[in-house]
Amino acid sequence: MQLNKDISTLKNRKTEADESVVSVVQAIITDVRKNGDEAVRRYAKEFDGYAGESLQVTHADIPPHNPNASYGFFHLLERAADRIRDFHKNQIEKSWSIYKDDGVMMGQIVRPLERVAIYVPGGTAVLTSSLLMCAIPAQLAGVKEIIMLTPVKEDGQISEALTQAATLCGITKIYKVGGAHAIAAAAYGTETIPRVDKIVGPGSSYIATAKRLVYGAVDIDMVAGPSDILVIADETANAKYVAADLLSQAEHGTDSSSVLVSTCDKLISEVEVEITRQLTYLKRADIARESLKNFGAAVHVRTLEEAFDISNDLAPEHLEILTADPISHLPKVKNAGSVFLGENTPEPLGDYMSGTNHVLPTGGTARFYSPLGVYDFVKYSSYSYYPRAALAALQDDVQKFALSEGLDAHANSVYVRFEK
Repeated sequence: MQLNKDISTLKNRKTEADESVVSVVQAIITDVRKNGDEAVRRYAKEFDGYAGESLQVTHADIPPHNPNASYGFFHLLERAADRIRDFHKNQIEKSWSIYKDDGVMMGQIVRPLERVAIYVPGGTAVLTSSLLMCAIPAQLAGVKEIIMLTPVKEDGQISEALTQAATLCGITKIYKVGGAHAIAAAAYGTETIPRVDKIVGPGSSYIATAKRLVYGAVDIDMVAGPSDILVIADETANAKYVAADLLSQAEHGTDSSSVLVSTCDKLISEVEVEITRQLTYLKRADIARESLKNFGAAVHVRTLEEAFDISNDLAPEHLEILTADPISHLPKVKNAGSVFLGENTPEPLGDYMSGTNHVLPTGGTARFYSPLGVYDFVKYSSYSYYPRAALAALQDDVQKFALSEGLDAHANSVYVRFEK
């Protein structure tokens, strides 16, 4: 498997939706805003085959409990949830105040959002891990109500795995709605689905487009694009591990990006051989092979400093550092969603069990976006209190500033308090 040596194409990797997608999604949003539940039910039938009247999950919608199959998985979810909580509890912020000698008091109030919606895609994979990654930080932030949106098929049933994960996260309301119409319903509210303050969670290009279009009426986590990984490796790296980690992202989709940047030409050749070998036994080999053909790259550099320059320029969603002393290179990282240090910290560990969040900025947006966290589910209000003497000391400054901007009513607001 020959990897592309030119990474310039990666910067041009398409992350924006086609205009045709935007047009379709905008029409759906407009329809849901106007017609509420009626539109939501219509789209649920058209896109997913679900023609039921009820949009909310009830006990009857959950398949019969299979204790032998579910007991072990529930405890797996518990272990993952514990590790996610252990990491994210360090992100909890508190309100603060400062007091001045002149009697002035000011500070910042931290308050949780009231209601949040988590979107969980349908399709072939049941993304319980993404539900945990989204819901647990919201829980820790103190969000009062967390609802879940997920599409169902004709039978209207939802997987027991998802309900188990929802229970762990304190989610009591689950709606059998997917697609752009689910995003519109949560953003603007319908007769059944409540309007929320924020929508988070992964999805197709239609979901990402819908989130982008409703942003402003509601907050969103980010507009996520195709997944990507960049591996920085020196001559000490294990080619088998590097190949496996590149393939772990390539299997996401044909538009995913997997990049190796190495100081060792021999390693690059060995990784290419390993990729070819490992593809022979992977179930999603066709997808991974096409992904590597489209957006895979292997680049030989002279120094690790040059490798980090390339990485910081691409701002990868996932960055693995497979070098002799990976921790020492952490200060070189300027732009990356999540960093994995050493050969025993593969990216899939972060997807499921490390505790760090796997909802990450993609497509180079790690230059200005951060991983999802507790801080995404709170809002901040600043406050100040000034006694009369403290305002008097600043009255001339405030008035001069206001008048310099042509805002005499602003100046007057202070003036009237001291006119004789």
